[in-house]
Amino acid sequence: MGLRSSQLYAILALGLFPFSALVASPVALAVPPAEQAKAVESRQVGNLKLEGVPVVPADLTARALQYSSARPLRLLGWHPDGRGVLITTRFGETSQIHSVQSPMAMRAQWTFGAEPVAFAAARPATTATPGSAGDAASELVLGIDTGGSEFYQLYHWRRADASSTLLTDGKSRHESAVWSRDGSKLAFVGTGRNGKDFDLYVWQPNGQLPKLIKELQGTWRVADWSPDGQRLLAVHYLSIEHSEVFEVTVATGALALVAADKAKKPAAYGSAKYGANGAIWLTTAVDAEFMRLVRIDVGGAAVAVTANIAWKVEDFDVSPDGKRVAIHINDDGWSRIYTLDAADKPVLLQGIADGVVTSLQWRPDAKALAVSLTNASTPGDVWVASWESDKKPAKIERWTQTETGGLPPVAFTAPTLMRYPTFDMVGGKRREIPCFVYKPSGKGPFAVVIQIHGGPEGQARPGFDPSIQFWLREFGIAVLVPNVRGSDGYGKAYLELDNGKRREDSVADIGALLDWVGSQRDLDSKRVAVYGGSYGGYMVLASLVKYADRLKAGVDIVGISNFVTFLENTQAYRRDNRRAEYGDEREPSMREHLHKISPLTHVNRIRSRLFVVQGANDPRVPRSEAEQIVAAVRATGQQVWYMLGLDEGHGFAKKSNRDAMIAAVALFWRLNL
Repeated sequence: MGLRSSQLYAILALGLFPFSALVASPVALAVPPAEQAKAVESRQVGNLKLEGVPVVPADLTARALQYSSARPLRLLGWHPDGRGVLITTRFGETSQIHSVQSPMAMRAQWTFGAEPVAFAAARPATTATPGSAGDAASELVLGIDTGGSEFYQLYHWRRADASSTLLTDGKSRHESAVWSRDGSKLAFVGTGRNGKDFDLYVWQPNGQLPKLIKELQGTWRVADWSPDGQRLLAVHYLSIEHSEVFEVTVATGALALVAADKAKKPAAYGSAKYGANGAIWLTTAVDAEFMRLVRIDVGGAAVAVTANIAWKVEDFDVSPDGKRVAIHINDDGWSRIYTLDAADKPVLLQGIADGVVTSLQWRPDAKALAVSLTNASTPGDVWVASWESDKKPAKIERWTQTETGGLPPVAFTAPTLMRYPTFDMVGGKRREIPCFVYKPSGKGPFAVVIQIHGGPEGQARPGFDPSIQFWLREFGIAVLVPNVRGSDGYGKAYLELDNGKRREDSVADIGALLDWVGSQRDLDSKRVAVYGGSYGGYMVLASLVKYADRLKAGVDIVGISNFVTFLENTQAYRRDNRRAEYGDEREPSMREHLHKISPLTHVNRIRSRLFVVQGANDPRVPRSEAEQIVAAVRATGQQVWYMLGLDEGHGFAKKSNRDAMIAAVALFWRLNL
């Protein structure tokens, strides 16, 4: 259920009107509790099915739209000719591919699909010299699904005539499309054989169908091609704490394990790429608390290049010639970018705005590095660092300035990071939970929204969130964004604290945060709500069960309501990975435990107002998880708002649906917080 750079599409926002104006709202339903479950209005607006959701006033919708119109932007990579960059952003209903040819130049939209482009791979030019290929020669392989199903199909798209050809079977899931260095071959994985296991394929743009290279078991992704195009690096993912890197011989499908230690102990591995002189670069947490960058030489010797950096290496890129390496680390939530000098010593890259890096890539000639990042004042922008020589500092240029819905970025509020004590002890003192705090101007006391991230192995980061800015600016609401135990970014020990039968310990961290709220004079402990998506949706429901007398309301987006039914009904290709995190429901004692901790089991304890949002085609947390909690809460006599996106999946990706959801959530908070 974790969310990738892939991540929760749904953006929530509150309304803006003063709370004193809400008392006489005609929307409140004066229905006896026993009759509330029967008095559910149902209607359909576009592709949204709404149950118990009132019509949102036009002025509230208009103001919410101001914030939801901010345009997320992410670097896809360099243009194949090396002169400009390719980005994904939205100028209509869905995110599409655009090109930017120079700093602050106009964007040129390339794709115009009804569905968003989930990922794309640009075919490399035949030479690394910038300007070697014209714009018309550009080719992409696009990953696109239908209705949020995440059954991504690959399309070969050609810039010359904007035509595309379907490469895959039209029904299975395909991902991690990676071109060879010379652009002659494309590797990817797909589940076409049995719907569960990701097999390895290679396709050549010569009119032939993709060729099966290796039948595999479990979840795999392609990481890189060798410079000669004869081998691949592929990552086998078993859980967030255990993955493996293999070198694949393309001609035979033979696999050879690549390990960063001689004992080849089970450990987490992330990215993997080929470097110069036959070296392999990879990130791994073997013999370490955090993911580190390791170089494995031809003879097998492994060197931990970032051993002196006490934070997680999130990702890295190696230039096409293998001689330059750039990394970004997760420093308590913020990204820090480093390049390696001639001795492979990390050197901090300065001059790029603080924030959260979403992508970075070397230019084909290795003389420039493009980076996209987001922070409190930008939904995402691209910066480029370029070097005239290794002896001179990098020149930093901002290449894009995306829109923030017409609102002034300087008015947005950046978070502060605090840590609050929770219930258990570590090292002789109370364990502390990191939490980002957004506070509005004024003295308070302010109402509070606690935002809980998905995953559970996710991490809340200080990136752009138009919803939070809406709440701060228009309502004067404080927003607390904790990284409860089990969150990524704080080391292996912290990551493991909620595994198996310790699941509810993360819910207790929310209880400790409520205690902290009660100790703050500028926060109103009587007006607190929770919301979250995916695993964060489970946390919302679990918090409403456990802290019913301390929470006014909750918004559950694509959340788990029963762990047993979730594990039985999530898509087959991800079921074993989720069992590794939550426990195996087929084992009787674990099944009993999962049933015991599921919010659905304790639905009678939910007394706060609830709004449930769900995508009908969600492959991760199926629609049944939402509908069973909605029905169960209504059966107790409680009101529930329910919004179902008929053309959506694990979160809302279509702008019109997302806008409607933002406005409805705004009204929900306005009436209940």
